[in-house]
Amino acid sequence: MFNERENLQPLYQRLRETLDPLGFTYELLFIDDGSRDGSTEQLRNLAQTDDRVRVLELVRNFGQTAAMTAGFEHAQGEIIVPMDADLQNDPADIPQVLDKLAEGYDVVSCWRKERKDPWLTRILPSWMANQLISRISGVHLHDYGCTLKGYRRGLVQHIRLYGEMHRFLPIYATWAGARVTEIPVRHHPRRHGKSKYGIARTVKVLLDLITTKFLGSYSTKPMYLFGGFGLLSFFGGIVLSVATLWEKFTVGTKAHNNPLLLLSIFCFIVGVQFILIGLVAELIVRTYHESQNKPIYILRNKGAASFGLGAHRQEPSSS
Repeated sequence: MFNERENLQPLYQRLRETLDPLGFTYELLFIDDGSRDGSTEQLRNLAQTDDRVRVLELVRNFGQTAAMTAGFEHAQGEIIVPMDADLQNDPADIPQVLDKLAEGYDVVSCWRKERKDPWLTRILPSWMANQLISRISGVHLHDYGCTLKGYRRGLVQHIRLYGEMHRFLPIYATWAGARVTEIPVRHHPRRHGKSKYGIARTVKVLLDLITTKFLGSYSTKPMYLFGGFGLLSFFGGIVLSVATLWEKFTVGTKAHNNPLLLLSIFCFIVGVQFILIGLVAELIVRTYHESQNKPIYILRNKGAASFGLGAHRQEPSSS
C-alpha cells in the first residue's frame, strides 16, 4: 500500500470477515511502501490490537515490485495471497483462490472480467499489454495486472523480481514447471484515495517484457540470441556485396561510388560486434552460474516438494 489510510480499516474488516470462518491459521501482512498520509500509524494500531497483523514499513516508496518482494520474503504461511489495499479487489474472492490451490495448482491468477476503471486510460492499454504478454511469453492469461493472485510460498521465494516484473510471476512460475490457472473475480471502483497507476507504466511493462523474454529464453545461452543477430547481419552483408558486384559487371557502377558497398561493410562490422557481445555474455553467464553454484535445471520431485502443500487448517482442541 501507498497512502491508503481511508481504505485500511474497511480492508481489515473484510479480510477478517472472509478469513475467520475458513478455519485456517493465517496472518495479515501489510507492506507500507513509504506512505505519508497517516497509513503507518493506523497500521501500527491494528498490529497492537490483533497479533495476526504484521506490518513492514519501507523507508521510502520503492514501488510495487519491491513491496511485494518484501512481503514474499517475510511471509510465514504456506499459501501467499497478495492484493492491493485500494479495495478494488474483493477479499471475498480469496476462498475461491484457496479452493483452486487445493485442487493442485501452484499459481492462481485472477481476472478482473468486468473492470470498473476508465476504458481509454486503463482498460484499453491493459488489454493490449495482456495480449502482447500472452503472445510473447506463451502463457495465455487475460489479466496480468491483477495483483490478487494465489501462490505457494516455496515457489515465489526462489524468484527474484526487479523493475515492474511482479506482474510476470505466472510466466516465471510456468517456466519453472509450476501449474498455473486463472479464475474470474469481482472488481470494484475506487472509493477512497488516488490511483497510483498511469499510462506511463505501460512503457515500463513493455521494457520489462523484453527483459523477461530474454531471461526466460536466453539466460543460459545468450550466444543463440546475439550470435543469431550476428549471422543475420553477416548474411545481409553477403547479399549486399553480391549486389555490389552484380551492379559493377552488369550496369558498370563503380564499387567506390556504390552505397551498397558501405552498407555491406557496415553489416559485416555489426555482425562481428554481435558475435563478440554473445561471447562476452556467455562468459558472464558461466561466471554467474559457476561462482554461485546456480543450477540450470529444476528437478520435478524436488520442486514439487518445495512448492508446499497449502495452508493449514486449525484442528479442534482435544479438550
